[in-house]
Amino acid sequence: MKTIISLTGFLCFAILLFINGCTEDEATLEPIDEDAQIASCVGCHTNQEALVELADPEDPPEGGGCGGPPPFIPSYDRVYITSSGYDDFKHTVHGALGCTECHGGVDGTADKNLAHSEDFVKHPSTIADETCASCHKDIVENFMTSLHFEGWGQKRSQAVRAGVGSFDELPHGIQEGYNQNCATCHATCGDCHITRPSAGGGGLYNNHKFNRTPNMRDNCIACHSSRGGHAYFGIGTGTRPDVHLTEAGFTCIDCHDKYELHGDGNKYDHRYQMELLPSCYDCHTDIESSNLYHTVHIEDLNCHSCHAQDYNTCGSCHVGGEDARIFSHLSFKIALNPLPEERDYKFTTVRRTPAAPDSWEMYGVNELANFDAKPTFNYTTPHNILRWTSRTKVDEGESCYDSCHIIQEDDTYRNRNLYLFSSDLYNWERSANQDIIVDGKLPQSWGTP
Repeated sequence: MKTIISLTGFLCFAILLFINGCTEDEATLEPIDEDAQIASCVGCHTNQEALVELADPEDPPEGGGCGGPPPFIPSYDRVYITSSGYDDFKHTVHGALGCTECHGGVDGTADKNLAHSEDFVKHPSTIADETCASCHKDIVENFMTSLHFEGWGQKRSQAVRAGVGSFDELPHGIQEGYNQNCATCHATCGDCHITRPSAGGGGLYNNHKFNRTPNMRDNCIACHSSRGGHAYFGIGTGTRPDVHLTEAGFTCIDCHDKYELHGDGNKYDHRYQMELLPSCYDCHTDIESSNLYHTVHIEDLNCHSCHAQDYNTCGSCHVGGEDARIFSHLSFKIALNPLPEERDYKFTTVRRTPAAPDSWEMYGVNELANFDAKPTFNYTTPHNILRWTSRTKVDEGESCYDSCHIIQEDDTYRNRNLYLFSSDLYNWERSANQDIIVDGKLPQSWGTP
């Protein structure tokens, strides 16, 4: 009996020893090493408590132009990956590469500073030619010169107004101001395929999953909000969603395909020079003979002159978060075509740009030397199309032109507000817009003053 008890006692002790991992000198549980649990890129970024503990203090962003400040997502949530999200990601092509393959830095440590040292890069696609090109060579080569990445149109505008040949020749103050304000909305590969753009709050969008097709609301409209998004979804007072959304269910990618967005390797002064840009005629064929209005006006007016709604027109001088000289407002203007080289219409829709002679004053440039070289109203194609608008609807018994031609009624001129006259402009912008205002350019029969 004693032998049996002793054997039983020994077996119990052996089992406890196996479970607890004890040594001959120590029969107690070892404390959990919390650092060991997060001593890797994955260990840290899948541990929300550790990220909160390691996060640096930060204040919510300010400013943001017409769209307002971006939503505030704390830094620890911007880089947090759920366990299930990582399990999905690690079985993908990109997940198999390992964190340091793209981000650099040091793996296998719980020390944040050490992990983010050496060649660490927070957003690898900002240097896509080094990180993405090894697998996506053609796409990266084209994208490096694309409008999405470089913003050539804005850069050219600043150079023209300053009277220099290129963006690189601009005074340092303007380049600094541009990079701190305008350039913050221009995209990298990651802004569309991995993260939210900074204008949408930043951070990983779907854990660390690479999304082949960007999300219209959370990627595209995060940047294209104040005009593109507001217009397309009919957010402006008195406006309705675009017919391409309500009747066709189109997202941005249905018209703006990947080849256009990635670029074709060429540099363009502005987006309307891009050969891959979509056209209404891609889908709407043979419309010149579909009704009387098209037959009469199709060569003189761009489609938006009749089919767009009021549009969010940005004011000027919002650089650096300062108050705008002209506040953003809904408006609709038709002017002489500012881009006759690219679009052969006589009249087109236009929008006011955020430009003024002293736009860069707070960056040491009191006045742009060649400000009048470019109109302050740009050619525009609003994404708020309807078949029936205030111009295409005509009351029963009225003439077809009743809602769009200027018609004198006693001392007033109905529909005059649709067109850009010199009297609509401020003194400081009149000279810049002399070539596009409609004064003296409308049919004499309208009797416009």
